[in-house]
Amino acid sequence: MEVVIAPAGELARLAADAVEGLLRGNPEAVLGLATGSSPLAVYDELVARHKEGLSFAGVRAFMLDEYVGLPADHPERYRNVIEKEFASRVDLAPGAVKGPDGLADDLPAACAAYEASIADAGGVDLQILGIGTDGHIAFNEPGSSLASRTRIKTLTKQTREDNARFFGGSVDDVPRHCLTQGLATIMAARHLVLLASGRAKAEAVHQLVEGPVSAMWPATVMQLHPHATVLVDDAAASRLQLADYYRQTYADKPGWQGL
Repeated sequence: MEVVIAPAGELARLAADAVEGLLRGNPEAVLGLATGSSPLAVYDELVARHKEGLSFAGVRAFMLDEYVGLPADHPERYRNVIEKEFASRVDLAPGAVKGPDGLADDLPAACAAYEASIADAGGVDLQILGIGTDGHIAFNEPGSSLASRTRIKTLTKQTREDNARFFGGSVDDVPRHCLTQGLATIMAARHLVLLASGRAKAEAVHQLVEGPVSAMWPATVMQLHPHATVLVDDAAASRLQLADYYRQTYADKPGWQGL
């Protein structure tokens, strides 16, 4: 796991560098797209690069998760969020972005079909991630199996409270269930790029990087990934015991290596 501590404004640039490097080498790469606050600046940076010539025409993309039961036209339905914040602003082909179907009549079947669609695409090359204050990635709440695959999950009170800001501050309007890629599904991606900023994420980042691998902090499974990059600002890094070492290793990193 590589930990990069940088100013908040630089994190999105570094993540976009990784995406652009991938697409320059493989224009038909498969991206994993996350919602929430952390990836938004990455999407803005990628849109800016698209305007300068970076093409997504051959790219396929898979979303991490989706609320269950939100109407198809609801602005906080994650498919609509991704369309608004990213897909509609670049040259992704129609139908290139897929997500789990939170309106399916048979949710377990929809989850199995989504897993199959990722496998049929050859797997995800680069997965963008955020992290919750309780250490969840995607909607894999504390207690999630480290071997889990796409499935229905019940959201914790903490997650619903954290997400209420997207629903006018009303916790009651936040759905109680979601469909989410499992931890094993996420771990199958070839490169994981996680972004976190702000002191509220400091404990989760500390556990992710330096804590024991545990279902109580689901993101810690990333310690077992062969190519995981954690991009954090000073506030999110404030609980890291080895912060000075992470800064040193990044400063001394060979220029050819990349993320």
